[in-house]
Amino acid sequence: MNWLPIGGFVRIKGESGENVTDPDSFQSKPIWQRFIIIAAGVIMNWVLAAVLLAFGFMIGIPAMVDDLPPGANIKQREVTIMETLKDGAAAEAGIEPLDVILKVGDKEVGTLTEVREAIFASQGETPITIKRDEEVQVINVTPDYVEELGRSGIGIALADTGIVSYAPHRAILNGVVLTGAYTKQIIVAFIDLFKDLLNGGGETVDAVSGPVGIAVLTGRMAERGILQLIQFTAVLSINLAVLNFLPIPALDGGRGLFLILEAIRRKPVNRQLEAIIHNVAFFILIALIILVTYRDIARIVTG
Repeated sequence: MNWLPIGGFVRIKGESGENVTDPDSFQSKPIWQRFIIIAAGVIMNWVLAAVLLAFGFMIGIPAMVDDLPPGANIKQREVTIMETLKDGAAAEAGIEPLDVILKVGDKEVGTLTEVREAIFASQGETPITIKRDEEVQVINVTPDYVEELGRSGIGIALADTGIVSYAPHRAILNGVVLTGAYTKQIIVAFIDLFKDLLNGGGETVDAVSGPVGIAVLTGRMAERGILQLIQFTAVLSINLAVLNFLPIPALDGGRGLFLILEAIRRKPVNRQLEAIIHNVAFFILIALIILVTYRDIARIVTG
């Protein structure tokens, strides 16, 4: 598989069952040492995320300002759209996640409460002034009945956000804490993804992106500024860590699973059988990447 043009591929001597008797071979090492080697790349993904977030908190990164720990410094407080309801009035009008609401009608708004009160008070088509990538624009939205809420609305999830920074020692601590929080959210998202797959699809499956989609998202984050890009890179690194440590053959988590089985059985799984399982899973993963990439390209072409 070394001939495949895939960046980041590493092959360890003896990893596939060869050179078992060589003292410097992977297979000659104790199980605990092999597990640490397998987990090293995943651990570094988490370390990178924590370092990026700690650095971001030192200079200030966008974050929700509710229930912040002591010592937080907040600048540029504003109301940000975190999510738009599919087929909701806001989404159909062209409002997107990460848009910042400046005005509802003629009323300037700066807090979550003010935005909600202004939207609830509006009747008929309402001009909403938003900021997107430093560009201010006005989008007309007509509130509609939202079944999930049981009342009229425009179908958006809001959050009070701002540029949050800490003193260096607090920035390091909060970088680690936020890495843990993001990890938990991503694990939940993967669970929802697998549930949707078992149920034949869903919004979580539709939102999955491959290399092309990630490249497009990275470009969009870069347009929003270095602070957004740092945060996005950290989240992407955590995604890679969680994905790579799933107990799926061909991934590090799958190899770790075979090591656990070896420890339980007190003897290794048949090396040839393990190699076949990893190779089959690898080509299935490649096929899935090709499929998701095709969907990404189709999404971009159709706008």
